[in-house]
Amino acid sequence: MAQRRAIKAMQQTKPVEILLVEDSPVDIRMTQEAFKEQRVANNLHVVTDGELAMDFVYQRGQYAAALRPDIILLDLNLPKKDGREVLDEIKTDDKLRSIPVVVLTTSELDVDVISSYCKNANAFLNKPIEFNDFLTMMRTIGDFWLSFVKLPEAPDAT
Repeated sequence: MAQRRAIKAMQQTKPVEILLVEDSPVDIRMTQEAFKEQRVANNLHVVTDGELAMDFVYQRGQYAAALRPDIILLDLNLPKKDGREVLDEIKTDDKLRSIPVVVLTTSELDVDVISSYCKNANAFLNKPIEFNDFLTMMRTIGDFWLSFVKLPEAPDAT
């Protein structure tokens, strides 16, 4: 397994652009630590509310020079614009819908699971409470999405 990851990392030509949409400083720090350990080159960008997430993906304001994310890790319970609204907006926009969105939340409500998948989330994961469990989950996300999954290229801007 480690050998496959190393080969994949060597074959990768550009870093994976990851957008983390999270308002919890603790969860942000743990995610940064987990992805720092990944053997695949990645750039982790962090925004702390739903409005900033949309500015980032639409390359507006302070994010005018931002690169299109290859994958989005999205909390549902966010200030300013809820993660559910962010997911809906991304997945209904022809230019953004191909970006994989992984919902990471403390919510265990069936309505959130069903709603997220109905809005075309690519995965729905509950954040573990324990530090080591959280790190393990983030490493697993990294292993899967950054080492094994073929991520879509950005569509032409024509």
